[in-house]
Amino acid sequence: MGVEIAVTGLTKTFGSQTIWRDVTLTLPAGEISVMLGPSGTGKSVFLKTLVGLLKPDRGSIVIDGKDLTRLREHDLYEVRKLFGVLFQDGALFGSMTLFDNVAFPLREHTKKTEAEIARIVHEKMELVGLEGAEKKLPGEISGGMRKRAGLARALVLDPEILLIDEPDSGLDPVRTSYINQLFVDLNAQIEATFLIVTHDINTARTVPDNIGLLYHRHLAMFGPREMLLSSEEPVVRQFLNAQTIGPIGMSEEKDADELAAESGRELPPLPPIPPQLGTSDGRPRRGERPAGEWCREHGVTPPPGSFQTAGALTPPRQTEYAAELATAAAPGPAGGPVGAVGEVD
Repeated sequence: MGVEIAVTGLTKTFGSQTIWRDVTLTLPAGEISVMLGPSGTGKSVFLKTLVGLLKPDRGSIVIDGKDLTRLREHDLYEVRKLFGVLFQDGALFGSMTLFDNVAFPLREHTKKTEAEIARIVHEKMELVGLEGAEKKLPGEISGGMRKRAGLARALVLDPEILLIDEPDSGLDPVRTSYINQLFVDLNAQIEATFLIVTHDINTARTVPDNIGLLYHRHLAMFGPREMLLSSEEPVVRQFLNAQTIGPIGMSEEKDADELAAESGRELPPLPPIPPQLGTSDGRPRRGERPAGEWCREHGVTPPPGSFQTAGALTPPRQTEYAAELATAAAPGPAGGPVGAVGEVD
């Protein structure tokens, strides 16, 4: 079962540079949350601060009743065992096989026998669709496979919290769809608390239960997916809908002249809110909510066409996806000839 992460008044600086200040949010236990933001807004710094690799200047991070910012190193080490981390590039050891990479945390942090380690490694590699690739080196596999190997390594200690840093970087849209489905299925199976940092708007619009947006050294908004996808807040609306009209410029903020030039221009309509990605076998998830529930509860009229299944936003194809991922050679999410690893024979 995942655990709640309560962040209050978190502030981080490097010298005279403020990365973000007074960040306050609660990551609900067992749910999938996504953190967005323009490049350079400190999303990866936020992940490193959550796991205790960086110390904030102010604020608290309470996990399982303990404030990480005030723990001694020994106690912090124990709390870190709750975490699994998937780094951007997988962060695999190039000279080790995938088996040894995935086994590394078990050999470092447990006293399990090699037979027990082998059983766990095979279980986790099968879970991410890498069964049969145990003897390969990281340099012999694709970027998508390296991501999944890194995910298997993050899972071997059965974490209650998974931090995932830009899992879509370097992946094509098909592999991004596969790994998104994998996250949803894993969340249903292990019920860990997920926090995904991403720039991929389709991922942000379809995968999470909650969305946060860092901008201009603060947390612009954090809340349920439907709240942000129906928001009229300028920076949220602009970023989540990939629009040019709004306060975000090519660097970060637009200057007064740019904003004045946009004054009076009609904003494009909000696009429909897509259905949330479901599990491949149809099982419910802890954080899953009925489509449109938040909008109904708060009297918000969603954009026309919201929650309708169409094209690439159709719900998962139930159990056939699980078989595809296990064999790593079957039709892609749109029914084409691309599998999780490569082309189908």
